[in-house]
Amino acid sequence: MLVRKAKSNDLNSILEFQLAMARETEGIELDKDTVKKGVSAVLEDSAKGYYYVAEKDAQIIGSLLTTFEWSDWRNGTVLWIQSVYIIPEYRRKGVYSKLYGHIKDSVLNDSSLKGIRLYADKSNEAAHKVYQKLGMTHDHYVTFEWLK
Repeated sequence: MLVRKAKSNDLNSILEFQLAMARETEGIELDKDTVKKGVSAVLEDSAKGYYYVAEKDAQIIGSLLTTFEWSDWRNGTVLWIQSVYIIPEYRRKGVYSKLYGHIKDSVLNDSSLKGIRLYADKSNEAAHKVYQKLGMTHDHYVTFEWLK
C-alpha cells in the first residue's frame, strides 16, 4: 500500500468518498457540484490543506484531508485531520493506520508542526476506538461549532 499526497487526477475518487462519507456517517446527501468545487479548491491551493490517499494495486482505497491551525501557545502548526474515508472492503485492514502514520511521521520530522487533532461525530464509536488505539486522546478539549 502506498500513501501519498493527492494529485489533481485523484479528484473524482476523493469526491465520491466525501459523498459516501456524508451518507454513511450523517445520513446527508451533499450537493455534488459544491463538494467537487470544495475538493478542487484544496487540490489547487495548498494553503487550504492537503489530501492524502492510500493506494493499492493502482486503486485509491482511502483518503484524508489535513488542514492547519496556528498555535500561538506552541509557536507552530497543528494539523487537523478531516474527511477520512476508507472504502468498505478495506476497513479494519490498517489503511487508516497507514494514513495516520504518514501524517504523524510528518509531524515528528518537521519542527514547525506541533501535533495532530481531529474530530469525530459523537455517535461514531468505531472511529473513536481506532483513534484511541493509535494513541490519540479525547480528554483535552470539547469542540463547539456554529455552521451556516
